[in-house]
Amino acid sequence: MDTIQLQIKDLSGFLSEEDILKQSAGATICNQALHDGSREGNDFLGWVTLPSSITDQVLREIEDAATVLRTHCEAVVVVGIGGSYLGARAVIDALSCSFDWLQEKEARKNPVILYAGNNISEDYLCELMRYLDDKQFGIINISKSGTTTEPAIAFRLLKDQLEDKVGKEEARRRIVAITDASKGALRTLADTEGYKTFVIPDNVGGRYSVLTPVGLLPIAVAGIDIRKLVGGAVEIEKATAPSTSFDYNLPAIYAVIRNELYKRGKKIEILVNYHPKLHYLAEWWKQLYGESEGKEGLGIFPAAVDFTTDLHSMGQWIQEGERTIFETVISIGEANEKVRIPRDERDLDGLNYLEGKRVDEVNKMAELGTRIAHVDGGVPNLSIEIPRLNEKYIGQLIYFFEKACGISGYLLGINPFNQPGVEAYKKNMFSLLEKPGYEEATKVIKARL
Repeated sequence: MDTIQLQIKDLSGFLSEEDILKQSAGATICNQALHDGSREGNDFLGWVTLPSSITDQVLREIEDAATVLRTHCEAVVVVGIGGSYLGARAVIDALSCSFDWLQEKEARKNPVILYAGNNISEDYLCELMRYLDDKQFGIINISKSGTTTEPAIAFRLLKDQLEDKVGKEEARRRIVAITDASKGALRTLADTEGYKTFVIPDNVGGRYSVLTPVGLLPIAVAGIDIRKLVGGAVEIEKATAPSTSFDYNLPAIYAVIRNELYKRGKKIEILVNYHPKLHYLAEWWKQLYGESEGKEGLGIFPAAVDFTTDLHSMGQWIQEGERTIFETVISIGEANEKVRIPRDERDLDGLNYLEGKRVDEVNKMAELGTRIAHVDGGVPNLSIEIPRLNEKYIGQLIYFFEKACGISGYLLGINPFNQPGVEAYKKNMFSLLEKPGYEEATKVIKARL
């Protein structure tokens, strides 16, 4: 197996193959619409052919900028929120050592990647700045406008700290701005200060931007091979072209299954992993599907669990709670490391029956046993199998989910590329903070308190 696979045998009893095939024509039409721009949201379809359009020159420029930061920095702070950081963090966490102290022990080759601008916690920012006090650090500031509250506050603080530490001239070399091509506060600042810049394409929304410089630069700074990552995505892009038969178009099949289960009352999709390295892949997935499909009173609620850890907290509800859920399991074929369970003469824990077995084998039996139990408990299951955790297969998985999301949104009958609902909280927040221009709204909202 040299590519990701979709297994649907655990849908038997919940959804038939005939049910899926009945929707094949509609899914094929939706896939075509993503390529020809014939439906709503067609101004945000740049991601569809993005992997194959990335040139060697673009990759070289990203790699060169990453080398500058890796050469001069012990730590690099990625400033961004939502799609501006989740894709990068998903890949970095999936493909990096889980323990920072172990990297230090083994002679760290790459900077520590840190994140800011994804919350407004004063304690978090204070602790981050304290950590950076004795570190040589750099900043990747990611914002289309430069005025989004969370990253704007974080960047203002970190920029001041960096300039105080190394001076404005050196700070310019350690700050990279990823922003609009020609307008916005961050573009103006970057041009004035002379920061290295990369462009966020106008036709790629934030949650689909991981394969633009938004994701690729932080990933490259972390020492991950972005060429292999992009190469994996290219493979799935080609495999899901409009000419691909529905029977072989795995994202289209996944999109149909989701929508058919939704019609049957399965309102919640739980993305399951058995590897803690995939936690932030699930966080990225939650934004991708939640922001794309949750509108007009519609949409599957995207949730995620890390098994086997969460089996000891959420397992009871999943097994016997309200039957409004289905599970999509990300299954890893082969662990990258090998650890075997030793024999213990006293066998007080009763584990000698596992002597000589790899930990990964135990994990896989836990996965299989859990899937059987959940199916028996009334939870439809499907699984996305990837051979192992590496750049190629993570690149495949990213594009798989992106393509499936676009098709699924069109099948649902909504525009999967806008997000009008996210503005509501911002208006209220600005009013409460008495931001200029919100005077009337401030009066209205304060009258409600």
